[in-house]
Amino acid sequence: MDEQKINDLWSHLHWLTVLAQQGSYTAAAARLGVSKAAMSQHIADLERTAGVTLVRRTTRSVRLTEAGQRLVDSTRASFEQIAQSFAEVRDLAGVPRGLLRVTAPVAFARQQLVPRLPDFLREYPEVRLELDLSDRLISLATEGFDLAIRHTAAPPDTHVAWTLCATRSVLVSSRGYLRRRGVPASPEDLLTHNCLHYPRAQDTPAWSFEPVGPQHANEQRVTVPVSGSLSANNSEALRDAALAGLGIALLPDFSVQASLQTGKLVQVLPQWRPVGAFAEQLYAIRPYSAHVPRALTAFVAFLRQALAAGFTQGIETPLPSMQKVQVPRR
Repeated sequence: MDEQKINDLWSHLHWLTVLAQQGSYTAAAARLGVSKAAMSQHIADLERTAGVTLVRRTTRSVRLTEAGQRLVDSTRASFEQIAQSFAEVRDLAGVPRGLLRVTAPVAFARQQLVPRLPDFLREYPEVRLELDLSDRLISLATEGFDLAIRHTAAPPDTHVAWTLCATRSVLVSSRGYLRRRGVPASPEDLLTHNCLHYPRAQDTPAWSFEPVGPQHANEQRVTVPVSGSLSANNSEALRDAALAGLGIALLPDFSVQASLQTGKLVQVLPQWRPVGAFAEQLYAIRPYSAHVPRALTAFVAFLRQALAAGFTQGIETPLPSMQKVQVPRR
């Protein structure tokens, strides 16, 4: 093949690499900022020149043939090196700029991250953020994300992680529910309450608690099975159900901070600390690479400063309003 023809196909090869990463023409076209028709035409041109089929199309996705995969494998490193070189050159200007693709859990992003983003974007006007709200665990490198914010017990060893802040689990309810059903005095009392819980793998949901304070020094961890009329894999949904007076919910502090501060929710069993329900650290995680864009470094520094205090303001001690909730007479 002559040199001119090879030069004409560089963009086609790059588009094939992106198609392999994204798994569909629609997603690949969106990533490249081109039309789906243009994407299809480039791949068709490449197949015609190669003389073999490179992509197998199905109703839901696309898969590379052996020839297509071999072509991608042999050229991917070159395109990654080109992208890294351009990023390093642009960073020489010293101003954070460019696109950052960030993925974060749905509830945390909506309640804590998104409200803080305008301050960052005003400070760094040449940075563009693409935010993916998702609770699913994904491969950052495969799906093209620069950074993930994760509520996890331990970040993967294959990635670089920064601790953003500590978090804790909080047992909460509305005043109205407690007036109707009574205020639990011990974890065992939850057996008679409507407990709004996050579905777990085990057949019977259970919550564990450790006593807080020297007056409980001789008490041990307590685990009680719980049941209720609603379970959901989203803390916002459980929080809203608790706000509506449906029952008692065990939630991350970042989901209930605002509701506790305004008094719409109150702590339940503040003398007992929930354990094991959710992770106790929030991390910013990136794939390992030798070059870290200034925009990513600036964003992580912003997050660490913005979230340094955590989400315990107003919930570190029993709320006075809890003492005003009257247990119905029996």
